[in-house]
Amino acid sequence: MNALLPRPHTTLAPGAVHVPGWLAPGAQRSLVTACRQWAVGPVPMRHTRLPRGGTMSAQTVCLGWHWKPYIYTRTADDVNGQRVAPLPQWLVGLGRRAVADAYQDPSAGEAYTPDTALINFYDAVATMGMHQDKDERSSAPVVSLSLGDTCVFRFGNTETRTRPYTDVELCSGDLFVFGGPSRFAYHGVPKVYPGTADPADGLARGRLNITLRVTGLTDEPSTRRRA
Repeated sequence: MNALLPRPHTTLAPGAVHVPGWLAPGAQRSLVTACRQWAVGPVPMRHTRLPRGGTMSAQTVCLGWHWKPYIYTRTADDVNGQRVAPLPQWLVGLGRRAVADAYQDPSAGEAYTPDTALINFYDAVATMGMHQDKDERSSAPVVSLSLGDTCVFRFGNTETRTRPYTDVELCSGDLFVFGGPSRFAYHGVPKVYPGTADPADGLARGRLNITLRVTGLTDEPSTRRRA
């Protein structure tokens, strides 16, 4: 994690692009402030319960649509029954700019209209196992924004949770977009590096990850299960 080494705009696989340092420090601070507000409700940030009885080590809060394995709903019936906070238009616009910059194609950004955001908070020991984002009815790209501590992001293939995969470090301000042939690639976070956050960027400890997605839903819940 040597800040002196160049970190170029990189395509890891067709449709999967890493753009280091995409968010300026001021934009990072604004997003951290917004995340703190979303974390307190109307549906609070929490450890999501898994169908087999476990809980996710990362904490999650949602905007636009509420996600629980493996369904999207407008209300958080597994938490407090409240309707989730709306997805603000400025965040939709940020997602459009992210897609346009990642793919270096303004038309791709114009065509992108996310309707939900999942915000995950990782403390020093939180991880995320290899999984596919398959609960949406849309194959539009996923936009991932990193804030705070650096993590190892493991980006794999569309067939299996195991190799081949590529490990890439995501630092505060980094953008990662995956769509097209890579939209349903397995991915996860096996490690967070505690103490790597710069307090000047707004988050003194831990990692925040904002993922923007297109559910493809109107007002009917999604029931697609992950593989």
